[in-house]
Amino acid sequence: MAASAGARWNHVWVGTETGILKGVNLQRKQAANFTATGQPRREEAVSALCWGSSDETQILLGCADGMVRHFSTNEGRFQGQRHCPGGEGTFRGLARAGGNLITCVDSGILRVWCDDDKEASSSDPLLELRVGPGVCKMRQDPAHPHMVATGGKENALKVWDLQGSEEPVFRAKNVRNDWLDLRVPIWEQDIHFLPDSQKLVTCTGYHQVRVYDPASPQRRPVLEATYGEYPLTAMTLSPEGNSVIVGNTHGQLAEIDLRQGRLLGCLKGLAGSVRALQCHPSKPLLASCGLDRVLRVHRIRNPRGLEHKVYLKSQLNCLLLSGRDNWEDEPQEPQEPNKVSPEDTETDELWASLETVAKRKLADSRQSQGTPQTRHKKKRPRSTSP
Repeated sequence: MAASAGARWNHVWVGTETGILKGVNLQRKQAANFTATGQPRREEAVSALCWGSSDETQILLGCADGMVRHFSTNEGRFQGQRHCPGGEGTFRGLARAGGNLITCVDSGILRVWCDDDKEASSSDPLLELRVGPGVCKMRQDPAHPHMVATGGKENALKVWDLQGSEEPVFRAKNVRNDWLDLRVPIWEQDIHFLPDSQKLVTCTGYHQVRVYDPASPQRRPVLEATYGEYPLTAMTLSPEGNSVIVGNTHGQLAEIDLRQGRLLGCLKGLAGSVRALQCHPSKPLLASCGLDRVLRVHRIRNPRGLEHKVYLKSQLNCLLLSGRDNWEDEPQEPQEPNKVSPEDTETDELWASLETVAKRKLADSRQSQGTPQTRHKKKRPRSTSP
C-alpha cells in the first residue's frame, strides 16, 4: 500500500489472521489496510504486536512465518523485517528493550536479538531461554524492560531477568488440590505486571483471576477470583491499575477488583471469542477485538457503554491502542479521495447489478399483469332460470 501521511493519527492498530495490519481512525470512522507484500497471506498471520518506540512511531509485528516486521506510523509503510527462527508455533509475545528484540514462541523458546540492523537475518541470538512448552503468553514489565513473565498450559507463571541468570527469579506454585483431593490443572492465558509493585495478575483457561506477589514468601496466589463458566482468553489493566478487565470465549467482558476480588461490572456487545483487550492509559476507554471480526471501543466508567464499533472483515488476533491524550486534536489535512480496492469495486458492482435486475423483474411483472387503469374485467355470463 502506498505511504499514508495520516497513518500516525490512527487510534487503534489491529493484526489479522490474513497478515494485514489495519489502522483505524475512530474520529474519521475510517480503516486502512497495510501489508508487507501487497497481498494478504495467511502464512503471514499477525499474532503479536508491540510498539517499537516510546513515541509510537514504530510498530513491531510478529508473524506466523517467523518474521518480525517493522512498520512506520509516520510514513504509513513497512520499513524492514527480521527473521527470528527457533522453536515451533506462533509468537506468543513480542517486546523491545533498548536496541534488543525479545521473542517467545509456543514451544517455549525465548530469545533476545540485537535489532539494530533490521535486515540482519543470520546473526545468532544474544540470549536463549527455555521457559517450558505450551506457552500462551509472554509479557514485559513496563517499569523494568529487562524483566518478562511467561505462562501457559501446564506451564506455571515464571518471571525472568534477562540480565541475570538462566533460572527464573520467581516460579509460581500450583494451588492446593480441590475438595476431591485432585490436582488443579494449570492454564495461564494472559499476564500483567501491576504498576508500582512487584505483583503480577494472571487469567486462566479455567475462568480464574489470580494475583501473585514475588516479594512474599508464598509462591501460591495471594488472591483468587472466578468469573463465569468459560475460559478467559484476554485481560488488561484498568487505567487506575487496581482492577482488570477480562474477556472469555463467549464474548463476555467483566471488570474485577484486585483488592477484594469482587465483580465491579460487565460490558455487553461482543458476539465471539475475545482475542485481545487494551485500556487507554489515561482515558476510561477499552478496545477489544475477537473472532466476530469487529473492533469495539467501550467506555468503562459511568456511563458504561459502547463508543465505537468497526467491522474489519478479517479475523482479528491482536491490537494496539494509541496512548496519546489528544485524540480530538488531529490537524485538518486535505483528504485524498478514498482508494477502493479491486475487490471492493467488484463487490459494489455485483450489488448494483442485483438491484437493477430486481427492479427490472418488478417492472416486467407489472407490465405483464397490466396496470389497474388498463386492466379489463371479464363479464360473467348471467345465469338464466330453467
